[in-house]
Parts: sequence; C-alpha cells; structure tokens
Amino acid sequence: MSEETRRFLAALDELDEALDELSGMHARMKQRITEIRSAQAAGRQLAEIVPAEDPPLLVQLLTQSADLLHSYGTTVRRTEAQALHSEGMTMEQIGKLFGVTRQRVSTLLRPSGDMGE
Repeated sequence: MSEETRRFLAALDELDEALDELSGMHARMKQRITEIRSAQAAGRQLAEIVPAEDPPLLVQLLTQSADLLHSYGTTVRRTEAQALHSEGMTMEQIGKLFGVTRQRVSTLLRPSGDMGE
C-alpha cells in the first residue's frame, strides 16, 4: 500500500469521527428548530427566543458544522486525489471523476501548504 493511500485511509478515519461529531451537532440543531417553532407558536417573538437559547446558538452550530465538514472534506479530496494519482490515474481522469477541472486537480496534488486553502 502506498503512502498516499495510507494518508487517504487516515483521512477517512478522521472524517468518520467528524461525522459522529456532526451527528450530535445536527441533533442539537433539530432540537433548537423544534424549540424555536414551539416558542413562536406560543406567541413569543424571535427577539425574545433567540437570546434565551443556550449557547452555542443555532446559527453558531450551523457555522461550526459547515466549517468542520469543509475542513475534513478538503483533506479527504486532497488525499484521495493524491492516492489515485499515485496509482496511475491522470489529472484529467481524476478531474472527471471528481467533477472538477484538471487545474483544480493539479492544486489538490500539490503539498497541502501550497494550496491556499
């Protein structure tokens, strides 16, 4: 097994753990949605409901969730592209598979410090 494949599998393990964390965040968000709707149906104003939420607020959970998924998604995309390339796939083939341009694949294949992400 190549080093690139090992890094990709490690990135999958980390993503799997992050998805568990995201499941908890999503459950809290769904609970908040229910609470907000119930309070609104009871006649309370949002200006009263939202400040009374226990932190993190719904909007903060959304941001944290998106940031977490983006971070791990970037690592998985990069390491998967590198593993596929190390096994002989061309940048054009990887781009077609990922639905991105060859130039984007070229960026993914660079060392992580050179990607500007």
